[in-house]
Amino acid sequence: MKVLIVSDSHGYKKELEMIKDRHRGEVEAMIHCGDSELTADSRELKDFITVQGNMDYAAPDLPTEAIELIGDTCFYVTHGHLYNVKMSLVSLTYRGEETGAKVICYGHSHTAHSFEKNGHIYINPGSIRMPRERFEKTYAIFEVEGSTVNVYFLDLEGKEVEDLRSEFQLS
Repeated sequence: MKVLIVSDSHGYKKELEMIKDRHRGEVEAMIHCGDSELTADSRELKDFITVQGNMDYAAPDLPTEAIELIGDTCFYVTHGHLYNVKMSLVSLTYRGEETGAKVICYGHSHTAHSFEKNGHIYINPGSIRMPRERFEKTYAIFEVEGSTVNVYFLDLEGKEVEDLRSEFQLS
């Protein structure tokens, strides 16, 4: 099972379409963690599970969070600004635990990373427009093979950013 995760595209349309086209048919779901700056009904967001970010003024009807069962895995999706993720992940962790999610996806900081803590896998796909702490514009792929989870990051050209790859075990 594979899930594509993107965030903080900040108005990029062509790039979202390119990413969707690149992975269409190989992923079970596509997630956008907010700050698309597009309308909720835009063609580019079609097929994405999408939440509202702090810059999504054009899409006030998008939900601020989503709880999705994809395959056998529960995902919690939010942008992160309502949980102050630039300062701490404590509030986000509490909300993820409340939802029963195994995977917590968020954006807002534009910083690509993934890690596991207390049985939860956290994924911030970075930004495909304005990355921070690195120069690569990134998005993530969550992949389950047996009991192993791989999270890897790709740049806009589809090339893996190898030093960001993580491997976890499903419990």
